[in-house]
Amino acid sequence: MNAVRVLSLKQQPCCKRLMLMSRPFSAASGIAHIDIRQQLLSGVKTAMKNKDPATSTTLRSILSEVYAADKSAGSPVSSPAITAILRKATLRRYDSVGQFIKASRPDLAQKEQQEADILSAFLPPLMSEADIDLVLNEVIAETTLDGEPRKVLGQVYKNFYSKVDKSNVDPETVKRKAEALLLN
Repeated sequence: MNAVRVLSLKQQPCCKRLMLMSRPFSAASGIAHIDIRQQLLSGVKTAMKNKDPATSTTLRSILSEVYAADKSAGSPVSSPAITAILRKATLRRYDSVGQFIKASRPDLAQKEQQEADILSAFLPPLMSEADIDLVLNEVIAETTLDGEPRKVLGQVYKNFYSKVDKSNVDPETVKRKAEALLLN
């Protein structure tokens, strides 16, 4: 019979100890769920192993923003907050691409486009327009529609975002859909 030898934490090789100690424990998330922070960290490690400086630099800059948010909040920020940071960084890079193209700098535009593509790979997909319509219809049915239109729209937004995570939807799409549903 093969005997299985269980090693204590001190007997584990150094790299195994670091892996065991760096894993976050979250009772709510379960074992199979990988936190977006962990995805970014593993992406940096993979990029460094593959000697990919563009990916490692881009992901390190995002992790820097995440750590700054952690520091300002006083505790680690949640996955939706990290997703929001990631979306803002991606949008900044896409805006930079347009600015560099206007300034006749295709080399810099290509670099920013590459960084935006790297970050887009880590973003969860946005909620579909059909799902947004479904939730908005539920919210509008629950909301009293009497009063000033701006106040009603504010109530609809408040109720919508209490049901849906803000980092998973495009705010412009929600605004456009809500206004269309309330005016009709």
